[in-house]
Amino acid sequence: MAVLLSRLGRLSFRRRGLVTGLWVVLLLALGVGSFTLSGQLTNSVTIPGTESQRAIEQLQTKFPEANAGGATARVVIAAPEGSTLDRAAVEGVVSELRDAPKVTSVADPFQTRSVSPDGRVALVQVSYAVQGFELTDAEREALFAAAEPGREAGMQVEFGGDAAQAPFETQATEGIGVAVAAVVLIVTFGSLIAAGLPLLTALIGVGVGMAGITVASGFLDLNSNTPVLALMIGLAVGIDYALFIVSRYRHELRTGREPIDAAAHAVGTAGSAVVFAGLTVIIALAGLTVVGVPLLGEMGLAASATVAIAVLIAVTLLPAVLGFAGTKVLGGRIPGLRANHHDGPTAGGRWAAFVARHRVVMLLGSLAALLVVAIPATAMRLGLPADNAAPPDSTQHKAYNLISSGFGPGANGPLTVVLQTDGNAGQAVQQVAREITALGDVAAVTPPRFNAQGDTALLSVIPRSGPDTEATENLVTDIRDHAQAWQAESGVQVAVTGQTAMNIDVSRKMADALLPYLSLIVGLAFVLMTLVFRSLIVPLKATLGFLGSVAAAFGAVVAVFQWGWLAGVLGVESTGPIMSMLPILLIGVLFGLAMDYQVFLVTRMREEYVHGAEPDAAMVTGFRHGARVVVAAALIMTSVFAGFVLAQQTLIQSIGFALAFGVAVDAFVVRMTIVPAVMSLLGRRAWWLPRWLDRILPNVDVEGERLATRPGEGGQGTAKTLEPV
Repeated sequence: MAVLLSRLGRLSFRRRGLVTGLWVVLLLALGVGSFTLSGQLTNSVTIPGTESQRAIEQLQTKFPEANAGGATARVVIAAPEGSTLDRAAVEGVVSELRDAPKVTSVADPFQTRSVSPDGRVALVQVSYAVQGFELTDAEREALFAAAEPGREAGMQVEFGGDAAQAPFETQATEGIGVAVAAVVLIVTFGSLIAAGLPLLTALIGVGVGMAGITVASGFLDLNSNTPVLALMIGLAVGIDYALFIVSRYRHELRTGREPIDAAAHAVGTAGSAVVFAGLTVIIALAGLTVVGVPLLGEMGLAASATVAIAVLIAVTLLPAVLGFAGTKVLGGRIPGLRANHHDGPTAGGRWAAFVARHRVVMLLGSLAALLVVAIPATAMRLGLPADNAAPPDSTQHKAYNLISSGFGPGANGPLTVVLQTDGNAGQAVQQVAREITALGDVAAVTPPRFNAQGDTALLSVIPRSGPDTEATENLVTDIRDHAQAWQAESGVQVAVTGQTAMNIDVSRKMADALLPYLSLIVGLAFVLMTLVFRSLIVPLKATLGFLGSVAAAFGAVVAVFQWGWLAGVLGVESTGPIMSMLPILLIGVLFGLAMDYQVFLVTRMREEYVHGAEPDAAMVTGFRHGARVVVAAALIMTSVFAGFVLAQQTLIQSIGFALAFGVAVDAFVVRMTIVPAVMSLLGRRAWWLPRWLDRILPNVDVEGERLATRPGEGGQGTAKTLEPV
């Protein structure tokens, strides 16, 4: 591996004009394609195999006039305090809504009795012929414009439902992470030129990846959240991988190598670590496809493709750009910033030596800290947000509050119950409706509505509790538990669907897939790290450390987004259940990134050990060389992810916070403290590998042993005998 990558780095350095030109042409071609071939991103979430999804498919066949799966809007009209609704103004709003484009039906609140007992609040249900993501800005504006007759009469008109939700847009505040990354790079290298190279190549990689996703949207149905993860991960790993190789290139230049040899050696050694680190991230992200949720699969594949592009750029475009920069990466120092040559004692080396002297205390203290932070995770509740999770000043949040005050919180998330009969079972349907009414937490059940053939009926069940509460989840479970008995008694097949039921099914699907997914990525990555480190203990230690990081990240997310701790400081405007997809997403992304730091840090320790150093000396020397880069990489990733905490969507906020906190804990507590403590405790035993396994495992040579004995491959050309580990 090291020899192959060294040759690739040397070739890219020599043919720098051609390599750079090819990447620029690819970026321009995809950029043009993103403007001409792009399609509409969706907001829909389909969960194949769940009862709610099967019920929707059944309605689309048996009851097409019900428009199952189409966008809906809840329009709330409220009179001022102490007064009642102006009926003429309400009917004016209803008339405007019926004339809005793509609207199939509008329920008059006076005919459906959707007026609060005090006569102050009316609820108008609007159905669309298309899904929410298919609505254009003009069609959404027409929905909002229908409020004018009510507002002119002095009434408050607010909008909820998926038809009122605008598609996600990347905000300028998320660029703060890039600015912080630039500052970290400048401080790390003390040079504008050296700091600019990782940013330049990372931005090119993200540009290629995002343009590719945009082009793919013209041929595939992609969710609007798909580019978000790709942008987060692609930018973070793109900077980190380039940072690692540039740092090694500068080190090789200082040892006296010629620029082309330094580039070849840097790509052969640091590039090998980058390739295997990238593979762990790709495995973790691509593994999201096994969860069974298309949204997560799309996000994982898009992000893994962006990571693959970042790896390719790091081992091809970066050495080409280094060919243009040459030895200038050592110059251009910024006044006031001290150059770091890694020759004398460094803060990283002193820290590693300190941890080695106090290894038991540092290990136990770090584990105790992780345990304390992880405690809130035991109370984690999963769910998908309702309109109450929107910003308090948004029309969705105001609509939710008005509906809750006028009709109860359950009216924000009615359940749709589908009853399929033999075509002549009206009394049986009525009996099932009465039995559903008698269940706990049911506020009301609307009269059944039949299709033209009379063999399918719909009931709207209004819970007493809000759509994201445990009581509503229990109600869905109760109806489904009784369904078999009702079918046996009356022959009526009962299924529960609707947005609230679908959210509950998503959460359950995620919870059921959590353990198999974790087992898959941990198993595959364990095999990969065994190849890299030629040890069983180091991969085991890396995996256990990752589990501690995940537990701490879960605890912090629950404390902030569910309990509301420090919510005001972090700009979190609403709290509630944790997004159901967050745990799996966090595990996948954080595992890949945690293994990045493991590979970057421990490969240098192994390199020193393979070349004859004693275990403690190898740990300290490897840590001294890798700590500065890992710290910079962690700060960059943390800042990039933290920038997404400033987003308006709760999903994006929680993902950004979870990743930022998880990366910080994994880098500074696990990799920078627990890893050196454990390596010092284990000594030579850390590199134990059974002889039979050592014989059958291929030697991938991440530490670049073969480069030391091959002239012209980035080595010094002097033969060197290496003792086997």
